[in-house]
Amino acid sequence: MTVTEARITSSGQMSLPAALRRRWRTNSVVMVDKGDYIIVRPLPTDIASALEGSLPPANALTTAQLRKAARESEGSGRAER
Repeated sequence: MTVTEARITSSGQMSLPAALRRRWRTNSVVMVDKGDYIIVRPLPTDIASALEGSLPPANALTTAQLRKAARESEGSGRAER
């Protein structure tokens, strides 16, 4: 973990060091106020690319379908005994 200090100007601006911008490949951040501290998280420049793969494929089974299949397989196992 790296700790970096940033100064805030009288107009409320703060600079994110170039090394951090390059590392996170971003030019904007979101700040979350947690009461006694702030979380600064990078926002991706290309949000669509960042979200790619975050959702299951369209042909993936739903939770309900998986549960139904599990119940059916459990039921068939009991019938064989």
